[in-house]
Amino acid sequence: MPMDKIISDDQILADSGFYWRERDGVKVLVCTPLEEAGFANGFSTRLGGVSDFPKNSLNLAGFDEDPAENIYENRRRFLRVFSGDYVLGTAWQVHGDGVKVVANVEDAKDSDEKFDALVSDASGVLIGVKTADCVPVLIGDPKNRAFAAVHAGWRGTVQSIATKAVNTMIESFGSDPQDFICAIGPAALSGNYEIGADVIEAFANAFPAYEKYLSPTREGHALIDLHLANHDQLTIAGVKPENIFKAPFCTIERTDLFFSYRVEKKLYGKTGRLLSVIGRR
Repeated sequence: MPMDKIISDDQILADSGFYWRERDGVKVLVCTPLEEAGFANGFSTRLGGVSDFPKNSLNLAGFDEDPAENIYENRRRFLRVFSGDYVLGTAWQVHGDGVKVVANVEDAKDSDEKFDALVSDASGVLIGVKTADCVPVLIGDPKNRAFAAVHAGWRGTVQSIATKAVNTMIESFGSDPQDFICAIGPAALSGNYEIGADVIEAFANAFPAYEKYLSPTREGHALIDLHLANHDQLTIAGVKPENIFKAPFCTIERTDLFFSYRVEKKLYGKTGRLLSVIGRR
């Protein structure tokens, strides 16, 4: 991808509520309204690491495809982009609808528990979800200082995991969704993400108005808009539409910046993983 294309993204990002933050070659996408509300946040790119996906890639997960020393060095570099001394909290993602409450720093450390969303109000913690085409959603409650990170692939979206994360914040921290600021990060977008009959059927069973998320392509197939589906789940849960910011990047199109499972797994047999994180500043 030509450098002028990457530079030209800056104005598009500003209009969408995002900007780039860089340190020592590591490039991270930050949601401005979340940051201004008091939340450290960022969506990683593939730039500035030590992994061979290809050379110098910032792979942040997938220990079965990348040596642990690479992943931990990449995470160290990634965390240096954020001001503050943070512990990174992630979970074993299984494309489900489990939501973990992270109570403190000790609770945040790497876990084999199976969850696809994390919520917390603890200081010193950056909770994060791993993606490579799926939709990452970051949520901040400026009033109660609670926050959430959500991994929403098509399976998680069908199970309304974004809604369940919001409800967990309400139950655990007394949050009011009308106070929330949300960022929906880079993912496989509707112009490129084609799905088959099994996913169409799952959406038809889950959502009465499912057709608004689909654009038919060929027999038994359609393009799907997971950004819109998760946006709608947030608004139905009570989040104000004007407080939801969507990153204008498709991971399938922009493999110069992001990992894409759909593109790279097919071509190379493996792909790296991105991290989307949020915590209290």
